[in-house]
Formats: sequence, structure tokens, C-alpha cells
Amino acid sequence: MGPLVLVMPNRAYRADDFLAAAERAGARVIVASDRCHVLDGVYKFPAFSLVLDYRDPEQAAETLIHATRSLGPAAIVATEGETPALVAALAARALGLRAVGVAGARAARDKHRMRVVCAAAGVPVPQFALVPSGYPVPPPLGLPCVLKPRFLSASRGVVLADDEASWFAAHDRVARLLAVPEVRALDPNAAATILVEEFVAGPEVALEGMMDHGRLTPLAFFDKPDPLDGPFFEETLYITPSRHPEELQEAAWKVAAAAAAALGIDDGPVHAELRLGERGPVLLELAARSIGGLCGRMLRFGAGLTLEDVIVRHALGFELASPSREQRAAGVMMLPIPAAGVLREVQGIDEARAVEGI
Repeated sequence: MGPLVLVMPNRAYRADDFLAAAERAGARVIVASDRCHVLDGVYKFPAFSLVLDYRDPEQAAETLIHATRSLGPAAIVATEGETPALVAALAARALGLRAVGVAGARAARDKHRMRVVCAAAGVPVPQFALVPSGYPVPPPLGLPCVLKPRFLSASRGVVLADDEASWFAAHDRVARLLAVPEVRALDPNAAATILVEEFVAGPEVALEGMMDHGRLTPLAFFDKPDPLDGPFFEETLYITPSRHPEELQEAAWKVAAAAAAALGIDDGPVHAELRLGERGPVLLELAARSIGGLCGRMLRFGAGLTLEDVIVRHALGFELASPSREQRAAGVMMLPIPAAGVLREVQGIDEARAVEGI
């Protein structure tokens, strides 16, 4: 079996988890990332690893293709992040390997393009519009509405405006974020505009699934029990299994599957975010990757497989029965950040671990 190429950002949370999954699958690993000199001093990369420049995804994919073609890679897997997912899709297509569709990976990387494609296919999405980031304009939709960058993840720059004053304040806040040189460099064209969409009232949920030749296999349905009603949308709690009615969960899975089909995401992991509105589930995001951060660690499938095991083995072509999650409650809490600053110390870890179930 040829090597498994893991395409990851230099700030990857899950590098160790994917490396461990690859080892359990018996695969040799090549790590491709936008490495930096700071991480090189503290993290031991595998002997053969590649440095990519994600500012140009097409060129990064060409670098990856040129370096690995002769090695006959068995699979190329993006561990996290929309740009690594696009680079992996481009390289996998060129090398004849299974992966998400390139068009789908591109659309998932641009929230505006995603909504255009999904709306055209009849997938329920919020009403949306684009406004320039360079100068303020009146709100193009009714209030309240949500402003967000087109290309950032983890709720960065997502702000609710519920009156005219908060609209201009939110526009200024997002515009200043998009003007930060390292942010703007990620996608200068997309940074010239801000996505505006209607605020959909209702609980928010997240879905984790696996696409296999165009068919969506559900892996986990997460409730977000804390209300996410702005002005910012900081994630806190993910809980599974869901407490929502089965028919509502089924409707949400159908929306996610329809969105994946519309975008052309036909193979590999997907992560969806939806609001359960008055008229039913509404798609907020569909990513051509698995859940971010370390949230996946709460999931186990079948005979103790991790989420990374499922992703790696799927990419390598292992025969996997429909992976069912262990039937026990699980949750994760992302610590809220009360103020700007630098994290110096974490205390109470031993006390927390002494609590049953933690």
C-alpha cells in the first residue's frame, strides 16, 4: 500500500489523532502542511513531510502532486480547514484517488458561493446578499441580520445587527478584521465583500456525516443547547445524542444531503451547521471536512473506532459497515473567552478528571 498523505494547517489540532489512526490502519504517512519555523522547533514532523503555500491552493496542489506521484499514494486526506480540503481535493483528482469533488471543496470554502449553489438547487438557506467591506452601506436585508466573512471558520467575525446603529458597528468590526494583512492574504477577493444574511431564529445543531459515492451516512447529530442569538456566536456546548424529535432530525439530515449533492461533495467527511427554524431546518454551513478542534474525540464507532479511524479507513478503501456511534451520551464544552489576553496557565485539570464521566 502506498503512503497516506495528510494535508493539514500548521495550527492543526488533530495531527496526533490522524497520525495514530494512520498507524492503526497500517499506513505510512506523508504530512503536507504550511509549516512554520516556530512549530518546527517544538513538533516532531515525520521524516518525509512537505511544505505547502496555502495562499495559492492550485500551486500547493501542484507541489503535492509533483512530490508524491512517483510514490503512488493510497489516499490524500485533509485533516481540518477549508483550504487544506481544497488542496487535497485538487491533488486527489489529479492522481485518480477518491476525494470530495473539487467544485464542492471550492464552494465550501466560500460561504457566498455555497449559498448561491444551494439556493439554486432549492436547499433552504437564509436570504443573503453581499456588501462591500471597504465602505459602509445601508443594510440590504431586513433587520435583524447577520454579517460574516465569506472565508473564515469557527464563527470568526460573525456578528448580529438588530438595528441601524448595530448594523454600522458590526460592518466596521468585520471590515477591520478583513483588513488585517494575514486575514486578507487568505483570499483578497473575498475579503473585499461581507456576506449578509437573515437571522434565522431557532435552535442550532451540527451534523457529522460521511459521503460515500454520493450517499450520506450519518455519524453524529449534535445539539447546541446554549442559545446562539448574538451579538456574537461563540460556540460553547456540543451534546449528542440529540433531544430533538426524530422527524426533525431526519429533516435536517435530508437538508444536509441535498446540500452535499448540490455542491458536488460526493466522497469523504462533511460537517453541517443548521438552524431549526419555524419553517423547518435551514442550512447555515456545509464543510467538506470533519468537525473542527478536538470535538471529534467524544465520538466512538463500532469496535472503538475514532472519527479519524473512520475517515482514514474510508479514504484507504477499507470495507466499512455503516459505522454506528456508540450509544452513550457524550458532550464537549469549549471554554468561553471573557476578555482579550494571553493564556498563561490552566488549573484544576486533576480535579476535573476526578469527576465521573469526564
